[in-house]
Amino acid sequence: MRRATVFALRTARRSTIRKFLAKASLSASSYGLSSARPAFHVRTYSSSRQPLQASMRLPKLPLAFIGTLGAISAYYAYRGDGPQHLLAQTNPASSQSARALTSTSPAASATAPSPAAATQDQNRKALVVDNDQFFTGSIVGDGPLAKDTDDFGRKVLEMMTPEQATERLRKNEQSFLVGRGRGVVRYDVVQLPSNDPIEDDHAEKIVEVPNSVAATLDGQNSSDWMFWGVFDGHSGWTTSAKLRQVLISFAARELNSTYKAALSNTKSPFPPPAAIDAALKSAFVKLDNEICLDSVNTLNKNPSKRLAAELLAPALSGSCALLSFYDSQSKTLRVACTGDSRAILGRRNPVTGKWSATPLSEDQTGSNPNEEARMRAEHPGEPNVIRAGRVLGNLEPTRAFGDAFYKWSRETQDRVKRHWFGRTPHSLLKTPPYVTAEPVVTSTKIEPGKGDFVVMATDGLWEMLTNEEVVGLVGQWIEQQNKNAQGKGSNSSTAWLTSWFSSSSSNALPVEKGGNMDKTGRVDSSKPGADGSKNGGSAEKPIRQQQWAVTENNSRFVVEDKNAATHLIRNALGGKDRDMVCALLTLPSPYSRRYRDDLTVEVIFFGEGDAGKSKGGAGPGAVVINSEASASEQGEIKPKL
Repeated sequence: MRRATVFALRTARRSTIRKFLAKASLSASSYGLSSARPAFHVRTYSSSRQPLQASMRLPKLPLAFIGTLGAISAYYAYRGDGPQHLLAQTNPASSQSARALTSTSPAASATAPSPAAATQDQNRKALVVDNDQFFTGSIVGDGPLAKDTDDFGRKVLEMMTPEQATERLRKNEQSFLVGRGRGVVRYDVVQLPSNDPIEDDHAEKIVEVPNSVAATLDGQNSSDWMFWGVFDGHSGWTTSAKLRQVLISFAARELNSTYKAALSNTKSPFPPPAAIDAALKSAFVKLDNEICLDSVNTLNKNPSKRLAAELLAPALSGSCALLSFYDSQSKTLRVACTGDSRAILGRRNPVTGKWSATPLSEDQTGSNPNEEARMRAEHPGEPNVIRAGRVLGNLEPTRAFGDAFYKWSRETQDRVKRHWFGRTPHSLLKTPPYVTAEPVVTSTKIEPGKGDFVVMATDGLWEMLTNEEVVGLVGQWIEQQNKNAQGKGSNSSTAWLTSWFSSSSSNALPVEKGGNMDKTGRVDSSKPGADGSKNGGSAEKPIRQQQWAVTENNSRFVVEDKNAATHLIRNALGGKDRDMVCALLTLPSPYSRRYRDDLTVEVIFFGEGDAGKSKGGAGPGAVVINSEASASEQGEIKPKL
């Protein structure tokens, strides 16, 4: 009986929705829809799947359709059926994630709301997520929404308010003030998940190195090795988590041996640059061998499915890795890149007051001609080694940790599948390994006194912003913090800014043109610049800007955050376009992955000051949390040996 009743209700609901969909060609004005943004298009919402709209504008949804869904939701809320919440990712303490789109009947929903009601509810919006696009509409009523999908697979949820969006953006932000006086004054970091759970990870560590390990100058007893790493996982989170736990330790161990060996050299107590690069490469390769090869050898000696689940997890998933190593003695920053995360140096021109963007890494994907040539040379006679810009037509990064299915022999893969778990080897697998974890290492001399900074981020950020925009945004953020410090008086967290910069009155980003890089991190001089010149070095827009049809307009950016990394993500998601920011943050996993990737961003500020020296009474050498730019107070962070 209950099954028959439920079937009848479902049939009635389908019929009702389809009737309203047939009438969806009515304009928004006939339903009393008030458009908060005149640029919005009013579009009908049909049951057919439409291609991805190349527009950053959020189309409105006819109120009749929302009313129908709301009526159904109200019915189910009354009956007690269906889920009781809508957005698990929204902080329940700060938002009410379950509200009805309407609490009236479908017929009443088609009636234009009264001016008072429209005013009361004008800030409440619904987001309806289809397979390839999403729509917005005004919410009427305040009852609980107990049904989050309709019969066509669309997800209906209330859009975040700007305040809730800001809380979400700042949920994982951290900022540290470094009072060691050795070239680094501060670093900011933030993460924003799209996958559930997030597949990105990150790690930071300061290692105080005694002169018994590495030579020092100027009578110093020790120097600092500072590490920052961002890890972009794929096919799971386990590989990136493994890198967070041990990659810096592997690197420090190899560097320790290299620097110690140089002390016995009577000509120079400092290791040659090539030896340092080789140490970093060795650390990456040794860790990847442990992940992919040693794990299988251990299981061969001690076969156990429980042990296999633990040991093979980091091998079966994969991760890119971007590790920066700063030696305070030589003031040299080395960036080791495996995959397509990217590091960019921002350096200020003292004459123009603007910043230049210099890539410190090259994206290693099948779309990079350098990587494609390397792969074809290593696997001659295999035309499909790179197909459609991907390894064997499947994996985008050509260098990565894990991804053992591109490294194991066919025999090993068959054994893993037979005895533990795995998958059938790729049909094109002939001469593995195809993917390597060996990084490309670049070296850059840092000028702390000139206020250099470095942005490290997973590819989710570079899909949204160009190199120039990222550097210009950090420059804009620095100018705003400097202006705030001058207006309120210097304090320990901003004093390091005031001696360097003066604020600009221009609304344009303070970045020099002509150095914009394409996704491989290389300047393409064949593409015209912003001024139409042949040597401008401009690149195509990032893929998300193409997807959203973003126009080149610096006025779309905004400075609202104390954390520089959060500032970058906010502007990547829309900046001043608050509706776009709110919509992209409201989208739950897995829908959000169609519009944005996991995001991990670090901004490292170099300087000669002691930014953390007086913060909270901490003395010289302290690394302390910068509470005004962090999600929560975490106390003093001790340097780790």
